Amino acid sequence: MTRRELFLIAAQAAVQAKAQSNPDRAAALIREFESQGDHRTGTAVDNASGDWLFDQVKRIGLDPIREPWSINRVDPLGSGITIGTRYLEGLPLFDCAWTDPKGITGRLGALGSDAPIGVGEAAPNNADSGPIGEARRSSKHKAIVLVTKGQRPGLCPNNADDFLRPFGPPVLQVSSDYQQFLKDGAEATLVAPTSRTQTTAFNVTAKISGASPALPALIVMTPRSGWWTCASERGGGIVCWLELMRNLRDSRPARDILFVASSGHEVGYLGIEAFVARRPGIVKQAHAWIHFGANVGAAQSPGNTVQASDDDMEKLEAGSMTEAGLTVDRRVPRGRVPGGEAGVVHKGGGRYLSIIGASALFHNQLDRGPEAIDPKAIATFATVFTSIAKQLAGNS
Repeated sequence: MTRRELFLIAAQAAVQAKAQSNPDRAAALIREFESQGDHRTGTAVDNASGDWLFDQVKRIGLDPIREPWSINRVDPLGSGITIGTRYLEGLPLFDCAWTDPKGITGRLGALGSDAPIGVGEAAPNNADSGPIGEARRSSKHKAIVLVTKGQRPGLCPNNADDFLRPFGPPVLQVSSDYQQFLKDGAEATLVAPTSRTQTTAFNVTAKISGASPALPALIVMTPRSGWWTCASERGGGIVCWLELMRNLRDSRPARDILFVASSGHEVGYLGIEAFVARRPGIVKQAHAWIHFGANVGAAQSPGNTVQASDDDMEKLEAGSMTEAGLTVDRRVPRGRVPGGEAGVVHKGGGRYLSIIGASALFHNQLDRGPEAIDPKAIATFATVFTSIAKQLAGNS
């Protein structure tokens, strides 16, 4: 074997080693992210978390940018329902009407009944569909109590998909632990006042320059905001986003690779909408989008959903995952709007592939601690999607 062949083999091995992501680094990053507090959009924690992510990008060797956008933030002012002498704390939906501080008093009853306060239940992110969505649109009740039904007990809030277009009566979300107290016919007072604060949130962006900037860019995105500390919901996606930067920084891609970590996830995907608005035409013009959604590498009742714009993208994603030992548990049917920020790309006619995981702790206050995540799985996802990104970005 010639000296040149030995050199090429050694160089290839070095590149492959660099592309391997580290489980310990993944766990440490998520531990830092989780410790920051509740990552609700536009709050002090959200902005501090964005600054932390900005610094992480700088450490990798790229030049991050903060891209601010405005939000009229909702601030709950003590929400709950009183039944007799019992007070049950809750959280209002962020895309409906709210009460004044005195609240609404009336009898509890099933959704669709003539009770002033309707009572229903829904899993996270189903408050605008099914019986709850129908009751909100009919406005038959003066208020609604929504028992949140996650896989584990607790208060598991719904995202406000209609944050900019609120509809329906006040809806108070309560823990599944409280369902036993919400008896038909009981007299109750529901209180769900809020205030609004005009403020600024921001996305964190960065770029790896390609050899041919005229080529359409590859875009890698993940949301960074959500309910509670969201260790498994957001942590795995953020780690993969950073690891792709680390692994691709010196890869000499043919095209630019743009990275965006967006706030605004739980309030109608406002962050990715702002990113797109700054770049008219980018959805279709981009060569492709890679989306790291919720629960990537979660440890509690995990499962993987593949979302893709077309057969070729799905084959690339699913094939790469299977080869690395990652399961493909569900595929979103072609043409259906995908979950998360990938939906913005889908609606705009862009080309994309997306991974969304599953977690028993989804939107739960207990989504924290080392038991919530699988660092080895997260590192494997990062390695797999590094390979995918290299194929999509091309070699100079």
